[in-house]
Amino acid sequence: MISQSTDLTCSAPNWRRMTRHPALMEYRRLFALVAAVNLIVLAFGIRDGFWFDGGAFRLDRIADMALLNLSLGILIRQQRVINVLFWLATRIPVSWPLWIRWGAGKVFHFGGLHYGGTIAGTLWFAFLLYAMAADRFAGTPQVSDMTLTLSGLMITLMTLMILTALSRFRAKFHNAFEKIHRFAGWTVLALFWAQTISISNDMGVGLASTPAFWMLCLITLSIASPWLTLKRVDVEIVKPSNHVALARFNYGDTPFAGSSNAISHTPFGEYHAFANIPAPGETGYRLAISRAGDWTGAFINNPPKKVWVKGITTSGVARIEVLFRKVVYVGTGSGIGPILPHLLKGEVPNRLIWSTRSPRKTYGDALVDEIEAHTEKPLIWDTDSRGKPDLSALALQAVKESGAEAVIVISNQKLTRKVVHDMETLGIPAYGAIWDS
Repeated sequence: MISQSTDLTCSAPNWRRMTRHPALMEYRRLFALVAAVNLIVLAFGIRDGFWFDGGAFRLDRIADMALLNLSLGILIRQQRVINVLFWLATRIPVSWPLWIRWGAGKVFHFGGLHYGGTIAGTLWFAFLLYAMAADRFAGTPQVSDMTLTLSGLMITLMTLMILTALSRFRAKFHNAFEKIHRFAGWTVLALFWAQTISISNDMGVGLASTPAFWMLCLITLSIASPWLTLKRVDVEIVKPSNHVALARFNYGDTPFAGSSNAISHTPFGEYHAFANIPAPGETGYRLAISRAGDWTGAFINNPPKKVWVKGITTSGVARIEVLFRKVVYVGTGSGIGPILPHLLKGEVPNRLIWSTRSPRKTYGDALVDEIEAHTEKPLIWDTDSRGKPDLSALALQAVKESGAEAVIVISNQKLTRKVVHDMETLGIPAYGAIWDS
């Protein structure tokens, strides 16, 4: 038995403790990669005079870089693109070396490309605005006042979106973040169209002959697509306790294990994504919704009969389980929701560690019995009677006992990052949500 107070990482190599630190996770490495590529392009362009022509700025080239980066940032978060990325990553067979599968499992860090692309795109647009203004002050304006004004409005709104997407603001003012991101984003898209049309007129070129036109068509379709599938559906609610609601849906195709759907009370209101819980041989699916804020509290206190569902079923972290011969799942509280469909499906042998308050009282006997019947030697830790466990120590013990190749953690941000870091410093692939932008 591993002591609860053992420092699991004390024997791990210093280089691994550093390289696997959350500050250097793949999300941030992808962001750094996007930043580095853009800086290199900018530097070589300045050296070779790529951004200038006869002393005037090449506005078309600057605009193309802005568009390229923003397209990356937007399209990489498109639900169908996400599903394709997960599909590609999970094609790797378990016979391949562990280090390759370990890396492929980090596919959900694609948010680093979103963050890097949107920030780089905004900076390129700021450069474009500066170039337009500089030409005007030099007495050689290339664009109209309309184009200059539209560009300024775009930069202002994109900067607002970036600032409100920072983790501290997003965590404290989530409703405001979501509304700003949505409505400011739609406004920026409209301004983008207006600016592109205005620049085309300024330059005397046909709109359909510009790369910006076709990329804007793709971006517009990407942003609109989740709303094109918007639907209002029936929901049946069971409340095992005042802390949890189990919502059952039965419409359309049954979602796959390792996926989520976003629901809301109103069509343009606050959407929350929850892990789908399909059961083999059954139609429909369930969601486990625990009291974790105003929205979930209101959902539990006043269970709705209908909700709005936006977008398509989208892949989530735990879908990468198929990259490994056996996994250990570590969950706390309602984190059992994303784990349960994988236990029910039983595609990959697993062990479960679930830490929660009074599991049977909180989640009901039926759910706990279902969990115990579908996994090998589950450890269900009642924190009311046993206190909070050292989840890293328990995970390591389960890995050693079961021969599992990876650990998947579904918990809050602090615990997720701790367990993932502890496991990876010991050379064990570990995965958990990264709370990206």
